Amino acid sequence: MKKLLALLFMTTFTTMTNAQTATGQYANINGLKLYYEVHGTGFPLVLIHGGGSTIGTTWGRMLPLLAQTHQVIAVEMQAHGHTPDIDRPLSFTQDADDIAALLKQLHIAKADIFGFSNGASTTLEVAIRHPQLVNKIIVASTFYKKTGAQPWFFPMMAKASFDEMPQPFKEAFLDINPGKQDALYAMFKRDVARMQNFPEIKEADIKGIKAPALIICGNQDVNTLEHALEMKQQIEHAQLAIFPGGHGDYIGELTSLKPGVQPLLPALPVVSAFLQAK
Repeated sequence: MKKLLALLFMTTFTTMTNAQTATGQYANINGLKLYYEVHGTGFPLVLIHGGGSTIGTTWGRMLPLLAQTHQVIAVEMQAHGHTPDIDRPLSFTQDADDIAALLKQLHIAKADIFGFSNGASTTLEVAIRHPQLVNKIIVASTFYKKTGAQPWFFPMMAKASFDEMPQPFKEAFLDINPGKQDALYAMFKRDVARMQNFPEIKEADIKGIKAPALIICGNQDVNTLEHALEMKQQIEHAQLAIFPGGHGDYIGELTSLKPGVQPLLPALPVVSAFLQAK
């Protein structure tokens, strides 16, 4: 029965993913063939997925709803999903520079940026390195220094194994890249190494963010609630929202979903109100 439910769930997910990727395009960015999708109309909103993920695994539930009011530009970063890996370091600063280059190539002067997990680390770097391109930021389930993570997080990352990578992430990657097991494993190793050597952001840089910011997380997330509050206090124009549940539950991230249970997406009205506020 569990296998049947999993099959039905993944069939639904694959259908949603295929429908979304119909609008997919590539941009040559800093030597990278960067994959992105454009959905809807309105003020530009960039969506940046989490580690090991794709557009569909992080944003499959939220994207269609956000696209009702925004021009959503969803990206897949280096080595993830449709975007191939290249011979350069994997870093949040490089990802931020890739996002900035994409916006310039699309002739977008300013955009809202919404990042989840690793994507939220990239979002912070965009706001720090390219403030002229940023209207508002939403950072979900993240920390900017190691002490902001739960005490178990970095010991877990120190011994992370490929077997422990969520199976839905593996299936989503291989659905996009059939037979490329080596590329999947390389992406996993790259993401783990980046977190094992987590580059802390200077407190002065966090305090220097001037864009309005919404910080969101679950009350059982990878970051501590104290750190989320600290970030809210350090960023001048910041708001904080904490939702019940764990990593990504509040946005319907793929691994947070339970077969047969419709996600409530409690973050959606909060995110929408923040983005639409003057």
